[in-house]
Amino acid sequence: MGTEITLDVAGVSVTYSKNHRGIDHGSIFQEKDRKAIKSDQLDYNWYEEEGEDPTPSEMAFTRPLKHVVPRLELLGFDLERVRREYNAVAQNWREERQSLQDDDDEPIPDLMNFAEFRAFATAHPLGSLDDTFISGTDDASEAKMRGRFEGMQFERIPPYRSYDIQAYSERSFFGGLVDILHPYSVLRLLAEAKANEDAPVVWQYGPLVQAGWATEREFVPHARRTETFLIATEGSSDVHIFKRALELLRPEIADFFRFIDVSESHPFSGTGNLVKFAEGLAKIDVQNQVVFVFDNDAEGLDAHQRLSTLTLPVNMRGIMLPELEEFRSFPAQGPEGLHNSDINRRAAAIECYLDLDLAGYPPAKVLWTSYKKILGTYQGALEFKESYSKEFLKQTAETLAEGAYEVRKIEAVLDLLVAECTAIAVDQWDAAEVELRGAF
Repeated sequence: MGTEITLDVAGVSVTYSKNHRGIDHGSIFQEKDRKAIKSDQLDYNWYEEEGEDPTPSEMAFTRPLKHVVPRLELLGFDLERVRREYNAVAQNWREERQSLQDDDDEPIPDLMNFAEFRAFATAHPLGSLDDTFISGTDDASEAKMRGRFEGMQFERIPPYRSYDIQAYSERSFFGGLVDILHPYSVLRLLAEAKANEDAPVVWQYGPLVQAGWATEREFVPHARRTETFLIATEGSSDVHIFKRALELLRPEIADFFRFIDVSESHPFSGTGNLVKFAEGLAKIDVQNQVVFVFDNDAEGLDAHQRLSTLTLPVNMRGIMLPELEEFRSFPAQGPEGLHNSDINRRAAAIECYLDLDLAGYPPAKVLWTSYKKILGTYQGALEFKESYSKEFLKQTAETLAEGAYEVRKIEAVLDLLVAECTAIAVDQWDAAEVELRGAF
């Protein structure tokens, strides 16, 4: 008989293995997702008769689909990649059918384009599909199993073959229709339906471990080292702010980010040293996924422009902190007095993205410090920036929930960082697929 282990979403299996762990799905979960849940593979009457606790056999990782999506994207499975994967599957299926087609065969059906397939996959919330077990192989049983999909032109879905779908209910039949991509692509696609947001994604390992086919130490959550991103910044203040912002505002993905240890001192403080560090990593072909982050000021702009002249591998990118509308008219003190100025690309270091309404301090302003001749502009710095940083580092999830601290600007920074890291992950997948095709 053996024991199965599956990755499910709302009871629909997107991948499974038998008598071994199979694909390691630990990266889409965190330790807080480990819990005991009921299993269809357990005989609870036996446990009750024997007086034994079924909990060890029930252990699983489970997380709502909407909270799995950010992790999927940092693993390279954004919607654009799903689209490209679907188009590749459709094209391969079309070419295979054409190569096997005889003159008297039926014409090849017009396959769904991605927009149509996406609409089909998201039009039927998983929770609305009947999961009643249907036995029998006669026409009536098969029609009942297909449920609302009976009469649909299945041949438009690549690579549909009726005998390939092993279904026992309407829900499992639907799963067989959409499960034609990488399991994580299927999850990402199903997440496009708002009604699926809270659908539980479950990887239940307890039965497999209790049956002796695996050990519990094989089931470890959190991003693997090769899947994390090394964030290189200009100074130690940036590191502390980034780490705290991720802990407070993006706890569901914080384990994907690593920072260089600055407990003693920053090893390459300053924009010039950061560019040299990037050049060195590129030359020695480091395999880590790395993002170099520069301030949105004159020195950061100069460094970012110099970095852009380097040929970086697909696993490395350089970014500047985002330009924001509120920085276009910001108080700035210079030789001619205090005036509102555009500090984008001139004076917006990371402290400017914190809440600048600080008790006991005057209204926030930047001080013009030096002239960058190469850029034809002044470099500035936020007055009392260390105080703004210290105040932010004291914040907790509870204080942020109260709404007393403004996080919109630092949220914009994290949005940019996550987007760039997602792009790196997608590029890594694309590069690997190109290399694989080249091998054949």
